[in-house]
Amino acid sequence: MQLSKRRGFTLIELLVVIAIIAVLISLLLPAVQQAREAARRTQCKNNLKQIGLALHNYLDANTKFPPAFVSDINHDNTPGGEWSVHARIMPFLEQANLYNTADLSLAYGDAANQGIATQRVATYLCPSELQDTTRLSGGVPIHYPVSYGYNGGTWQVWDNTAQTPGNGAFTTNHAFLPRDFPDGMSNTLGFSEVKAYTPYNRDGDNGTATIPNTGAEVTALIALGGSNKKNSGHTEWVDGRVHQTGFTTTLPPNSKVTVPGGADGMDGDYTSCREDKSCATSTFAAVTSRSYHTGGMVQSLLMDGSVRSFSEGIALTTWRNLGARNDGQVLGEF
Repeated sequence: MQLSKRRGFTLIELLVVIAIIAVLISLLLPAVQQAREAARRTQCKNNLKQIGLALHNYLDANTKFPPAFVSDINHDNTPGGEWSVHARIMPFLEQANLYNTADLSLAYGDAANQGIATQRVATYLCPSELQDTTRLSGGVPIHYPVSYGYNGGTWQVWDNTAQTPGNGAFTTNHAFLPRDFPDGMSNTLGFSEVKAYTPYNRDGDNGTATIPNTGAEVTALIALGGSNKKNSGHTEWVDGRVHQTGFTTTLPPNSKVTVPGGADGMDGDYTSCREDKSCATSTFAAVTSRSYHTGGMVQSLLMDGSVRSFSEGIALTTWRNLGARNDGQVLGEF
């Protein structure tokens, strides 16, 4: 009986099969990555919608929107403690237990509030955020970052002397009513994406009423002095100051600003003087909305609760009009 001979694969045939598999993988991988990014973008959009719903539930319960930051206890019938918008809307984000452990009449760093600042609130973190991690000091957890900032306005966030507000949707020591949005809440930004662990410059007191129009102009202000922070912007979700939980429309989304020693290249921010600090001028801030989403887009919440995507190529005038609640510029399609 003659045994049949089985012919094995030749080396060339094996290499051809491997090459075909490699080509298929290279074709499939971008599609998988695009599907994952689409899912992350959808979840990010849902986070912003939840924040919008929480803001309007807060409005229903308190007849006004929350302040961005409170420097004086019981000013405008709101407790002090420098707590953020994010902290104040916790009961409307299924975070009532965490909110009930906080005493908003005391500073968030007070002993009675220990442990709150380090808590991760999932709704405040974009799934595309690369640094979704606890901020440490000497190896000890002290804060948790955010991916969404409130709209602090165009440039002047707060006048530290006259104590007058800026033109954003949220500001220091003031809780706005719907009537305070004469441009319409569908024409005013409420929240937008920001990157955690942003380098920033603060307290140089070099800001003026002249609004910088480019990242290079902001970089020039930074060069005049102040304190450069390597990577601690947008790392404190409990802190209501604009460089921690806000943004401004000074520059278009994803604009580049250099902070000397900054850990994240040119993704820097600027605050001339922190709110509630002793400075000669107002708080002027170029705190830019930025995102890790592909395509140069950031996702933003409008004050009416709707969520839109905006390109980094948006006209600066349009972006600033959206950031101002009362500039008289009622936009149509944008």
